[in-house]
Amino acid sequence: MNQFRWTSLIPLVAMAALAGITYWLLQATLPRQDEGVVRPKQHTPDYFADNFSISELDQSGATQYRLTASKLVHYEDDEVSDLTMPAIRAFQPAKPVVTATGDRGTVNGDASIVDLYDNARIVRDAGFGDPRMQADSSHFRVLVNDDVIETEKPVKLQRGQSIMTASGMNYNNVTRVIQLFGNVRGAIAPVDSGSSQK
Repeated sequence: MNQFRWTSLIPLVAMAALAGITYWLLQATLPRQDEGVVRPKQHTPDYFADNFSISELDQSGATQYRLTASKLVHYEDDEVSDLTMPAIRAFQPAKPVVTATGDRGTVNGDASIVDLYDNARIVRDAGFGDPRMQADSSHFRVLVNDDVIETEKPVKLQRGQSIMTASGMNYNNVTRVIQLFGNVRGAIAPVDSGSSQK
């Protein structure tokens, strides 16, 4: 009698275990209530890069711009990247190389705007009839698509032996024209006054 009772309970126990496992699998595979909710992106890093370098090529395949940094941290919400020790160089045929650097910087998502901060510096190499040019400020904004570098901060400009200071500056690398704004002061060296002012 006892043997009959135990053998008749085995199918019931197996069915209960099967039902329990089925219920657990169903609960484990059902989507959570908050899975379908679109959460706003937060200002948190989503990727990093060390010794970062990216180049933009012209139609012939020659390097037109190169952006480098010792460290890059990208943020998911605004697609902006923080840069450590950034440098951006512009290469144009028959024109001196222009390099803009800073201790830190940012670059937007499509790399069309690079902001350089803290000990920001622009250097245009000497060549093609022009002396070396250097500009120093606390901030420079590089508008890559327009080939323009600008600042709204005080700037010191040295071109050859001439030195100027101003409240702001705009440098167009295509036309090679520098505009100084605000309180402009300085001295133009005689050796530079006879050469091109571009």
